Amino acid sequence: MAGPGLEPVEPSAGEPGAARPLTGRQRLANGLWPPRLTRAQLTVAVLLCVLGLGLAIQVRSTSDNSALRGARQEDLVRILDELDNRTKRLEDEKRRLENQKTELESSSNQAAEARKQTAQKEDQLGILAGTVAAQGPGIELTVSDGKGAVEADKLLDTIQELRAAGAEAIQINDVRVVADTYFSGSAGKVEIDGKKVSQPYKFKVIGKPQDLEPALNIPGGVVQTLEKEQAGVSVSRSEKIIVDALRPAKRPDYARSSSQ
Repeated sequence: MAGPGLEPVEPSAGEPGAARPLTGRQRLANGLWPPRLTRAQLTVAVLLCVLGLGLAIQVRSTSDNSALRGARQEDLVRILDELDNRTKRLEDEKRRLENQKTELESSSNQAAEARKQTAQKEDQLGILAGTVAAQGPGIELTVSDGKGAVEADKLLDTIQELRAAGAEAIQINDVRVVADTYFSGSAGKVEIDGKKVSQPYKFKVIGKPQDLEPALNIPGGVVQTLEKEQAGVSVSRSEKIIVDALRPAKRPDYARSSSQ
């Protein structure tokens, strides 16, 4: 205890009871802990965490579910080419139907116009069913398989590629290809609809030549696939292709028109 006129003396650092000065690290730790967060700051932090988690899940889901992920360049080219061709055909069909509608609405004799369009539709269905001959622009495709290495499924793939490119009538050798046509047999002994066909396989195809030929020659397409089987392939355009192989008209056993 200090006497009168005397000032108290602070204990020095070396004396017992003296407070030690804090280091810089200790002052930093004291400033950070315990954390002093307001309710608003805590709410914002939680929302940011939830948002980041949602974005990460969506990015991963989009990446995993992509149907084209890892596709080869030639596959992407083929898919894009098929989509372009189908879009063009749908637009042409839309314009044709709109023209028919306009003709029916503007014709003074709507009954005669309706009969005319019905006859045209009958011809179109006959071509699709293979019961009538057809002619028009298109291509001729010849596949020479001297080594007998081309399997039936390769010819079927060729048909599918031609149909995707807009082929309207197809004939292989003397067999008309229609919707229910099937391929069977082994390499060198291919059968179409149960009828044996020999090489060279000559395709007569009616359609737009500017669409049909490029569809066969795209990278990884029909021509390259057949050439890998050591087959000779030639494609030529023509302004007049005649498809005259016919199929007998068959009446369905069970299916009937719903309008009857």
